[in-house]
This record gives sequence, structure tokens and C-alpha cells, in this order.
Amino acid sequence: MEEDYFSLSSILADNHKLSCTFLLDVPGLGYLEGGSDPNIHQHGKLELPFWLAQTLSLNEFTTFPLPPAYSNRVRAALNASAPSVRLSNLVGGNGWWYRFGKRIADVLDDRPQTELLNMLLKAFINRLPPLQDLAAHHASTDASVPESGHGTGEAFREGMEGDERELFGIGQDSGRMVKIWYDLPWGRRPSKLS
Repeated sequence: MEEDYFSLSSILADNHKLSCTFLLDVPGLGYLEGGSDPNIHQHGKLELPFWLAQTLSLNEFTTFPLPPAYSNRVRAALNASAPSVRLSNLVGGNGWWYRFGKRIADVLDDRPQTELLNMLLKAFINRLPPLQDLAAHHASTDASVPESGHGTGEAFREGMEGDERELFGIGQDSGRMVKIWYDLPWGRRPSKLS
């Protein structure tokens, strides 16, 4: 999860919206609320993209609650069965749940930050083995046979968020290369996979 200025995935993660509450009056920006009032008033709520909410929050203009995608309810579901949670739907269609959570954690105070980072890490650790197994399975199956899409592995695959989908693709490619190497006669196997 690199935080590269030019990374398209980081840009997409930073565009998720947060419900922000203004801590003071802001003259001249009332049009952002879509109303006829020319100002944003203290305690006014507004949906802002994370990149703007972060800056305003760090400068103490706004505050925002932890988004529902990182709530205690989601944490409990992840603790019960991490692979059964559809992370792809939690922060928008096929979203970047880990990246967005990491970016939110950067803004939080110590204790909430630690709790959120621990939740992200635990979810990743618990979801990685099924992800690897599924990638290995897909790498070893015949690509000409259509997938049924009804198994628990397919439900997990459909629920993967952006970073998990990238890891899944890497796992598939690696599995295919190993299969090609393994199927070569012993004397013709190169010492390195390319």
C-alpha cells in the first residue's frame, strides 16, 4: 500500500466521502451545501472528499466520525469470520478498504488510530490465507472451463477490495509460472522462473 502522489489507487482512496461537521462559521462557501445561504455555519454538516476533510480536520476546521466501514459492527463481523465480509462494498463499489482506513488512521488520535490500524492488520492477516488458496486454485484450473460462481471461494473473491484483488492477480500469475516450471521435464527446467 504505497502512498505515492501519482498512484491512481491512492487517488481513488482519497476521493471517498466523509460526513464532516464544521467547528466554526465559514463565510462565502455556503454553495458547497447546495443551499441559498452564502455561508457554512458552525455545526453544519457536509459530505467532503477525504483529501479535503483531512486538511480541514488537521487544521481544526472540521471533525468527522469514524465511517461505518470501520465501525464496531464491521470489526465484530471480521472477528467472527474475516473471509465472509465483503470489503469491496464497504467503501463504495470495489473500494480500497485498507488504503482508505490507513489514510483515516493518519488523522486520528493515538488510541482510535491504534485500534483502527489493529483492525486493518488483523483483517489482512485473517484474509490472506484464503486469498492465497483461492489464487493457487485459480492458477491451477483449466482456464477453458467456465467458473460456476456459486462456491464460498467465489463469494470471497467477489468481496475482495482493491489491494486484495491486486494480490490475487499476483498469486495467480505466480501459480501459473510455477505450474509451467513444474510441468517441464526435469532436465529442461531453468534455475530461475522468468
